[in-house]
Amino acid sequence: MRVEPETRPRVHPRHMWIHVLWVGLALWVASVAVTVITQNSTLLPTVILLGSFLVPVTFVVWAYERRSERLTERHFFRCFVTGGVLGVLGASLLESYLLRPDVWMFIRVGFIEEFVKATALIWCARDLRVRTLRDGAILGATVGFGFSALESAGYAFNAMFTERGLSFGNLIEAEVTRGLLTPFGHGLWTGIVGAVLFATSPRGPLRPTLRAVGAYVVVSLLHGLWDSMNGIAIVLTVLITGDSWQVRTLESGHVPPITQQQLHIYSILTYTGLALVSLVGLLVLVGVLRSERLRRSELLASGDGPALDVREQVPDRHAERP
Repeated sequence: MRVEPETRPRVHPRHMWIHVLWVGLALWVASVAVTVITQNSTLLPTVILLGSFLVPVTFVVWAYERRSERLTERHFFRCFVTGGVLGVLGASLLESYLLRPDVWMFIRVGFIEEFVKATALIWCARDLRVRTLRDGAILGATVGFGFSALESAGYAFNAMFTERGLSFGNLIEAEVTRGLLTPFGHGLWTGIVGAVLFATSPRGPLRPTLRAVGAYVVVSLLHGLWDSMNGIAIVLTVLITGDSWQVRTLESGHVPPITQQQLHIYSILTYTGLALVSLVGLLVLVGVLRSERLRRSELLASGDGPALDVREQVPDRHAERP
């Protein structure tokens, strides 16, 4: 007698990131709840790691499901873990030597961190001999998300320490805020650089081209503006609603504290500024994608380009089969 095999619902591979998101979010909420109930400080690392890695890992899984056959699990692991760690360590070393407190400090932070992430990407993708814009965007974003996850864990850890002792509420606030902003930060910026870098150096050793350097400068400036938004919002708040003592403090070259009454407008200006920087970053990415499609179309029309796009030479592992 023939026994029919057990049929189980199969999760479509392109939907796995949704499961990662919801399961990870449920585990993080459970960790927060148990920590609050038991007041067990040994659970704090669990809360920090789950909250810091949830969104970056989710986006990397989403990118992994849309990879080409050229990109393997090793590339994603190398870029997320090794690239992220090397980026954080390299940025910390360079910033300790090159940064000084002044009005341009966060702009220099942007250039330093984008440089180390781009360098980490080049090293992690050194064995790829054929590359496309999509490969660069995916692996660049993976390096950026690895960097972001580790950086967010550090910020969440530091947020706990206050003048009145440990603050679990500050930790949660830092994780939620950075989790919501993560998709528009390091992953987006390094994805743009990776896309241009791979598109302009499709074969052989990766070489930074003029267009790639230009993309690096643009995203570094966006990164610097993003990090400067707290100070920019304070200055604008003081200029719009500030008292005379706040204006005098600002004119003397110092950043004045804002009052409780100014907190609302300060928050609006901060998040509006972050939204504008994110929008510009997304427009830059869209522009990169469109310019590359236009360039390929012109090459094909002139007969100087390849007869077949590199991405089409390798079948997609997720293509529907009859």
